[in-house]
Amino acid sequence: MGTAASQRVVLIIATLDTKSEEVIYLIQRIAENDLDTLILDNGILGEPIGIVPDVSASETALAGGSTLENTRKKASRGEAIEIMLKGATKIADRLFKEGRIHGAISMGGAEGGVMAAAAMQVLPPGFPKIIITPLASGVRPFGPFIGIRDIMVMHSLVDIAGINEISRTVFNNAAAAISGMVRSYRPMEVTSDNLVAITTLGTTDRALRFILPGLEKNGYIPVIFHSSGVGGQVMEDMIEKEFFCGVVDLCINELTDHLVGAYHDAGPHRLKAAGKMRIPQVVSTGCVDFFVQGARETIPEKWRERKMYYHNPKFTLIRTSESEMQVVGETAAHRLNQAKGPVTVILPLNGMSISGLEGGSTHDPEADRILFDTLRKGLRKDIHVIDAELHINEAPFADLVVNAFVALMSKEASASTLRQHSNKGDPDANRLQI
Repeated sequence: MGTAASQRVVLIIATLDTKSEEVIYLIQRIAENDLDTLILDNGILGEPIGIVPDVSASETALAGGSTLENTRKKASRGEAIEIMLKGATKIADRLFKEGRIHGAISMGGAEGGVMAAAAMQVLPPGFPKIIITPLASGVRPFGPFIGIRDIMVMHSLVDIAGINEISRTVFNNAAAAISGMVRSYRPMEVTSDNLVAITTLGTTDRALRFILPGLEKNGYIPVIFHSSGVGGQVMEDMIEKEFFCGVVDLCINELTDHLVGAYHDAGPHRLKAAGKMRIPQVVSTGCVDFFVQGARETIPEKWRERKMYYHNPKFTLIRTSESEMQVVGETAAHRLNQAKGPVTVILPLNGMSISGLEGGSTHDPEADRILFDTLRKGLRKDIHVIDAELHINEAPFADLVVNAFVALMSKEASASTLRQHSNKGDPDANRLQI
């Protein structure tokens, strides 16, 4: 477990009081690929067996704000895990920033896996990350493991409790995978000068066929996010990390799913980051006219009388009610009103999704009208609102979106130049004052 300066290093996060044998095996397999390892112990109750970690459980607990002795005395297992989770996260962040690690892997169950996953959240997109866990099955939620990062989750098939013919094969594959990723890893080189974040769902994909060429023609590189809950969360996070010069938020349907507690819930912070970061945003209301549930036989009784669109055998789109449309409109207006950068809102008056067009299974013009009226009344007077007598998937609507975005970017570039000339010597010269 040395760390020669020229050697690439894999961080192994594990509870060594229960996983020492398995970690030793993993170290040996990774070493066969000419990589070094750095071991972080986040075990709570016992001591490592046959292995000395680079970061002890005591050090992990201290980084989490306690001592290992006091952590072991906590009234609940959950409190102890929170301390070790916090400590592992701080240490992983420090190791990455110091350039001491080039990939991370963990093996663990409900506790070890979740602690390692939390630590991996601070590691950037593109940085190699793998979790081996028996909980990686199709009936388990993957959110606690993946979060908003590009973590590879490998099903261990059997419990991580000893080396046998089955676990050995899984661990060999995991070691080979992380080794290959680490050896080929190059930090992501991103410039925000021309990257544009765009949201979409399957029912607005047609709109992208027209929007993408328009943006590319103007020198922008579109980065598309699926507005399925986690997609919106990832986008908001990357906006705050300054990946993008602007946003085309075509689909804000995650607001609807958050309101009713549906599948595509992106949490309470959707539609906030672009305004906070002062970057231009063109916003539309794509797919706000429905929220997503599972197979039709699983739909709760309270929604079964609503208009629906059977998207596929696993997903059903349920029409948003008039009262829900009003709340979503109020929420969107409130968040956009907080924006410190330029905003244009474009309303597709003839439909926000495939199923919402005239004659479609979720068409409800009165509910749509309530949404549009709420936005018009609620938005700040300086926010430009465009009423488009078009469906969101029509080519002329895409032209409006592209033209509005290019206009905002041009205006912002002019304003930025003016500020630079007028604020020379001003320590706040780089702050946008829109």
